[in-house]
Amino acid sequence: MRGLFGRPHRVGTQERALFGRGAQRILAVAAAIMLVLGLVLTGFYYWAPHAALRMTTGVPGTPADKFVGAFVSVATAHYPRLRIDLVPVNSFSESSKAMEDGKVNVAIVRTDIAPPTNGATVAILRRDAVAIVVEAGSPVKTAADLVGRTIAIPQSLVQEDNSRLLDAILAYFDIAPDKVQRVFLPMADIGPAVLHKHVAAVLAVGPIGPGEAVNVVASIAKATRRAPKILAFDEADAIVKRFPGFESIDIPAGAFKGRPETPDDTVTSLAVTYRVVVPQTMLNVVAGLIGKSIMDTKAKLMTSLPLVSQIEAPDPDDKSPILPVHSGVANYVSSGDQSFMDSLQQYFYIVGIPLSFLGSLGAVIVGQLHGRKQDNIQSQVYQLLVFADAARDADANELDKVESEFNTFVGGYVNKLTEDAGEPAHVPISALAIDHVRRAIDRRRMDLRNGTGPAPVEAKQATPVAE
Repeated sequence: MRGLFGRPHRVGTQERALFGRGAQRILAVAAAIMLVLGLVLTGFYYWAPHAALRMTTGVPGTPADKFVGAFVSVATAHYPRLRIDLVPVNSFSESSKAMEDGKVNVAIVRTDIAPPTNGATVAILRRDAVAIVVEAGSPVKTAADLVGRTIAIPQSLVQEDNSRLLDAILAYFDIAPDKVQRVFLPMADIGPAVLHKHVAAVLAVGPIGPGEAVNVVASIAKATRRAPKILAFDEADAIVKRFPGFESIDIPAGAFKGRPETPDDTVTSLAVTYRVVVPQTMLNVVAGLIGKSIMDTKAKLMTSLPLVSQIEAPDPDDKSPILPVHSGVANYVSSGDQSFMDSLQQYFYIVGIPLSFLGSLGAVIVGQLHGRKQDNIQSQVYQLLVFADAARDADANELDKVESEFNTFVGGYVNKLTEDAGEPAHVPISALAIDHVRRAIDRRRMDLRNGTGPAPVEAKQATPVAE
C-alpha cells in the first residue's frame, strides 16, 4: 500500500490476522444458517406435513354424518399432525356451496345434488342404486309409463332430494314433474299402499345391500306375497351423458332379496354416489394424505361401523365432467404408498431447493455486507498507519500537515461512530491505531525540537510494495 506523501507502507502479518477474524465469523454464521436449514428440511422430510382441514358434516342422521364423526376420531388419533374442524350443514346443497365459497376444504356431497364446480374426488363413501320398484304384474314397465300415476318415496332426511332426482329422470323422457304425483310414506306403509293400488310404484335410493332399497322390496313382498320387479333403464348411458350426476350400474340378480330373487335377473339402472371432495387446487400431497387416511379409517372401523365397508377408492381413469378424481389421489390409487412417499419427497425437493438457495443467497448477502464493513474498517486503520509512517521522518511543515489531516480524519471517524455507522466491535482496534499515530506525531515533534531522530526526507515516488 502506498503511504502519505508517496511513501510505501507494508501491512504486517499481525494486521492481516487481525482482520481475518471477521471472515471467520462470517463463515461461522453461514454454517449455522445452513445447519438450521438442514434440520428444518430434514424434519419436513421425515414427518408428514401439518394439515389443518375444515370439513362439512354429513346431513344429520344420514350414514354420511355417521362416517364423518368416525373418520375424524380415527384420523386425528392416527395422524397427530392432522387437525379437522367440522362445519355443520343441513343439506348436501349447503355442503357443496360451502366448498364453492371456500368455507371448507373437505366436503361430503352427493353427485346429483348441485355438486361443487371446484370440487375433486378423494374417496367414494357410498354408491346408491336408483330403483323404481313395482309389484309383480304391474302395467308399469318403464319410467315413461309413470305419466298420470302416483309414486311413493320413503320418508327420510333426503326425501326432497330424491324427489328432485325423480324429476331429472322424468325430464329425460320429456315428462313434466306435475304429470307424476308423489307421496312421502313411512317404510311400514309402503307395502300396503302398493297392495291397495294407492301408488303405482316406489322410488328407492339405496345401496346394493342393507338400506332403503332392500327395505322397500321387503315391505312390498310382505304385503303382496310376491316378489316385486325392478324397472330397467335401458337408456342409462344416455341419461348419464345428459345428467352427469348419475352413473350407470348393473344390479345383479338377488341383490335386494334372495328368495325369491329380486331382481330375478341382472338389471341396468342408475346410481348416485356420496363423495369426499376437496378443491381441485389442493396440493397433491395433502389430497393424497386425505385419501390415504380415509382408506386407513375403513380398515379400522369395519367391525364397529359396518357402513364403512361401502367406502371405495375412486377410479383414477374416471373422466366424469363433474367431481373428477384429484390428481394426488389418482397417483396414490395407481401406485399405493410408494407413490405417496414419492410425492412427499417431490415436495421436499420443491421446497428444499429454493430454501437452500435462499439460505445460501442470504449467507452471501450477509458476507458481502460484512465484507464491505470489513473493507471500510481496514481502510480506516490502514490510513492511520500511513499517518504514523509519514510522521516518523517528516520535517516541521510536513508534520503540521500530517497532524492536520490526522485530526480531520479522526473527527470524521468519531462522527460516524456517533451516527452508529461504525462497527462497535472494531472500536478498540481503531482507538489503538489512533493512539499509535498520536504518539508518533508527538515523538517526531520532540525529536525535531531536540535535533535527534532521523533527518527529514524529501517526498518521492516509490515503487509500491507487493502485499
